[in-house]
Amino acid sequence: MAPTSPRGDRRPNLGIVGGTGAVGRVVLQVLPMRRHVWGAVSVAAASEDVGHVVRVGDEDLTVAPVGPGFFDDLDVAIFDIPPSIAGEWVEHAAARGIVCIDNSTVFRTASDVPLVVPEVNPHKVGERPRGIIANPGATVMTMIDVLAVLHGGWELQSLVVTTFQAASGLGRAGIARLHDELDVIHGDRELGTRPGDVRRLVEHELGAASPFPAPLALNIIPFVGHHVGAGWTSEETKVRDETRKILDLPDLPVSATCVRVPVVSTHSVTVHATFGRRIDVDQARQALVEAPGVVVLDDPDEPEFPTPNDVVGADPRFVGRLRQGQDAPTTLDLFICGDNLRKGAALNMLQTAELVAADL
Repeated sequence: MAPTSPRGDRRPNLGIVGGTGAVGRVVLQVLPMRRHVWGAVSVAAASEDVGHVVRVGDEDLTVAPVGPGFFDDLDVAIFDIPPSIAGEWVEHAAARGIVCIDNSTVFRTASDVPLVVPEVNPHKVGERPRGIIANPGATVMTMIDVLAVLHGGWELQSLVVTTFQAASGLGRAGIARLHDELDVIHGDRELGTRPGDVRRLVEHELGAASPFPAPLALNIIPFVGHHVGAGWTSEETKVRDETRKILDLPDLPVSATCVRVPVVSTHSVTVHATFGRRIDVDQARQALVEAPGVVVLDDPDEPEFPTPNDVVGADPRFVGRLRQGQDAPTTLDLFICGDNLRKGAALNMLQTAELVAADL
């Protein structure tokens, strides 16, 4: 362990809680490129993974249990664990003076917990009275950099979005279920031609218990999260609330429809944005070309546009299909893809942690 005397004379120690989940594994994949920031690195996970050895660059780290002893000597901790236990352990670590970056939904809307995207609001890292920083949801992360650039130039007034969310949004369980369903339907070219035929086959072979409310193979599911009233889902409410908080637009009208699609990883979003000033597509495209963390793929004559399969595993957000609203000079329509496990979660937490490390 690095010495525990004043933080300024050594590199801070980092803990990763939930290091074997879908997001945690990507944290460990990304970390070697950013390892120089940290002193000791420790990994904790659920009981079934305790004792396993994980590789971080040229280091072998043994997975520890999540418990009070894990937090000894840590300066910063990244959390990707279920909300049912995240609140307890994040509060425990923060009470010990550890700066906590949490990927659950527990703290995102708390007024005294910043919701940070380093490319958009890095100054918020220093405003952490509880010692906690929340990581935005991957759906909002898919589009927020693009929206911030456009808001800076043309003043965002309202937003209508439809999301197309990958199975990995539900972690390892979602990925496994999609692959299991694909195995079941493989080779039957008559499937999808009769009402309910996919559902009957999948439930007969795999059982009705599933992380999804309907079969995902050969299908889409227009319901992500749980019902929170008036027909809206928790995911749709999160899109509204988190977008408002990050952009510091508390009254921004946002309407979202969230859809699960049979993609392993990488969320996509269609955006219909209305601005306070007339927006020129060429100027908007150039502003996005110049933005860090954004790649523009937009040539309708080729045609060139982003798709989840083409951008999975990449750090930037990819945007295309830019169009001015027909008969609406202050609106812009576009399509965005971003890896929900990478920048949508793991990389953003590590980038935020690095801002904290510099602050320490």
